[in-house]
Amino acid sequence: MPAGTEPPVRRHSPWANRWAGSSAVRRSVRDVTRPSIRTVGELRASGHVQKTVRAEIRDNLLTALRQGTDPWPGLHGFATTVVPQLERALIAGHDVVLLGERGQGKTRLLRTLQGLLDEWTPVIAGSELGEHPYESITTASIRRAEELGDAMPIDWWHRDGRYVEKLATPDTSVADLIGDVDPMKVAEGRSLGDPETIHFGLIPRAHRGIVAINELPDLAERIQVAMLNVMEERDVQIRGYVLRLPLDVLVVASANPEDYTNRGRIITPLKDRFGAEIRTHYPIELDDEIAVIRQEAHLSADVPDALVEILARFTRALRGSSAVDQRSGVSARFSIAGAETVSAAAVHRAARQGETEPVARPIDLETAVDVLGGKIEFESGEEDRADEVLEHLLRTATAETVRSRLRGLDLGQLVEALDGGTMVTTGEQVSARAFLEGLPSLGESDLYDQICERLGATNDGERAGAIELALEGLFLARKISKESGGGEAVYG
Repeated sequence: MPAGTEPPVRRHSPWANRWAGSSAVRRSVRDVTRPSIRTVGELRASGHVQKTVRAEIRDNLLTALRQGTDPWPGLHGFATTVVPQLERALIAGHDVVLLGERGQGKTRLLRTLQGLLDEWTPVIAGSELGEHPYESITTASIRRAEELGDAMPIDWWHRDGRYVEKLATPDTSVADLIGDVDPMKVAEGRSLGDPETIHFGLIPRAHRGIVAINELPDLAERIQVAMLNVMEERDVQIRGYVLRLPLDVLVVASANPEDYTNRGRIITPLKDRFGAEIRTHYPIELDDEIAVIRQEAHLSADVPDALVEILARFTRALRGSSAVDQRSGVSARFSIAGAETVSAAAVHRAARQGETEPVARPIDLETAVDVLGGKIEFESGEEDRADEVLEHLLRTATAETVRSRLRGLDLGQLVEALDGGTMVTTGEQVSARAFLEGLPSLGESDLYDQICERLGATNDGERAGAIELALEGLFLARKISKESGGGEAVYG
């Protein structure tokens, strides 16, 4: 490869690209930071020391721990449980399989591993497997090293290209993961016994990097058998070839601890070859659940903290419900999608009512439940009660949030103002201004201001949402009545 050109990018997840910004910015930063060394001789003169992937990850992890730097950005709720186990496994140099229900952040955790690799690593220029300039392992690279010696050109790969991810599917083949004979190379006149006729699969191409296999039990058992040599002997066997490639690769995987869909299992010999099996879990603390929603949800409108808390409590209540199939789990994606749906409902209302600042309100929570019910799997016999269970748990989550945020605030004046036939109407298409103008007068009382202050409400949309939440809390406490239907609710 000509000096100064961008190295070939391996197939990898775009996850890191989300953290790093636009591709144009990444390229400009790389152009500045890319080492200028271009030959093996220059590399030796620089004092560069070759490290294995495991040693590289271990050293960078220990450096981060000594410096007090968080090596796991964007992870919440694992600090005292999963992360210490994973750190010990990486220090020990073990391959790792993460076991956990859906939506527990397994893939996110695996993708952070690439941040523990060196930013740049030298490779033999044009090498199919990204071999280290000090250690050629393919026939072509060995031949070039003998011919060129210290003049052999090298290139640099960024760590983004050293993380390879594969979603296991039943149709995945041995050729996909390990490799197979390339008929085009044979057609060029090479013999079938020539190692250079092999087209390498995903795992050999992850040489000197990390290969992550999501949903490992989905791989057919015969495909898992093909991985045994890679996991233990660190070499590959392709058809009848006598071929030893001392691969330097860290294998990580994710799986469900109990595959409730009965798609497959991890065969015992393969499971035995993983040095560490680590159980993940859903966030234990409410604050971590809220942090995940705030971090992952793409919101097109302002969703107040109180509504995010309700969604977090709602999700946690579903995870504890006997009516829900807990083997399938209640993914964090449920609450994330809920926040995004509530946000969309606010934007929809703002467009219809001419509001300039769309803000989600408690009435929008019902729209989220309407579309998210299908993401929950209920126990056999509970399907007919699905709507009833969802409505009950949402009300419970709302009541808990109101008690938490408005505790100690006397709402008696609002109850009295609604006594005697006064009604307050809200709905999916009732603007914040219309709602506020329809509130009963409290005379000299500043109760409305106190409610808004407690909930951090400043503009009309936030104030309407805060007072609407107080009304919903009074209804759930059976202090006032409520009639709802057709996307509208009337309190009185």
